[in-house]
Amino acid sequence: MTHKQETLIGSGICVAISVLLSLKLVRDHLSNWKKPKEQKAIIVIVLMAPIYAVDSYVGLVDIRGSETFFVFLDAIKECYEGLVMAKFLALLYTYLNISISKNIVPDEIKGREIHHSFPMTLFQPHSVRLNHQNLKLLKYWTWQFVVIRPACSVLMIALQLVDVYPDWLSWTFTMILNVSVSLALYSLVIFYHVFAKELAPHNPLAKFLCVKGIVFFCFWQGIVLSGLVAAGIITSNHFWLDVSHIQQALQNGLVIVEMVFFSIFQMYAYTAAPYKKDADVKQKKSD
Repeated sequence: MTHKQETLIGSGICVAISVLLSLKLVRDHLSNWKKPKEQKAIIVIVLMAPIYAVDSYVGLVDIRGSETFFVFLDAIKECYEGLVMAKFLALLYTYLNISISKNIVPDEIKGREIHHSFPMTLFQPHSVRLNHQNLKLLKYWTWQFVVIRPACSVLMIALQLVDVYPDWLSWTFTMILNVSVSLALYSLVIFYHVFAKELAPHNPLAKFLCVKGIVFFCFWQGIVLSGLVAAGIITSNHFWLDVSHIQQALQNGLVIVEMVFFSIFQMYAYTAAPYKKDADVKQKKSD
């Protein structure tokens, strides 16, 4: 058995574990479908791990694919990442009974202080009072990534197809996306800190760590691998065509393994037990 076959078999097992665990969690929610608005968002978030795993496995199977092919695979993951961030914020709004579009902000949370940290204090006051406008700002900071991520993906693929994609442009896109994803994550962190007390019954930290962890590992390990290639630490060998394919293989392999751990963690963070408990309570009351 060749090294490539062993890699594909091991990766395939990891993908299968991620998919099966995530589908089991989805099934648990569908079997205890009590709060559709919340659970729809949860299902979208939970499916992030298997989508990342399957997408990365496709990249391993066709490891000799073109650079455009790998950009396309990355775009699938990262566009879904934007959707997950939007759904996670929507889930928090649902927990708190907040509706930005309908201008529904509970009176008890109005006027609460938001404390900004550097470098955001370069653009915002250190402390501001919570109101409808500031909540909208936090929403926009999250949603900008939902727009910028697919727009950058389309541009990158188009430039690859017309063979106009110098290294400096690649790093420019990387910097833009770095700022965009950091701003989106920052807004979620601020939101969590402001409403930590109200969100406490919903185990928000574990839920947030699932989203942030997947985004953090996938994005920053890609940056690290690119840096290692640029520094000449990762070099080509006899198995892959060139160093770029080795970089893609390492990235995809790491993502596949990481998604196993995140799939396991999601079983705890996004468990369907609270919805089953609500159903049992209602059943006892009816009896």
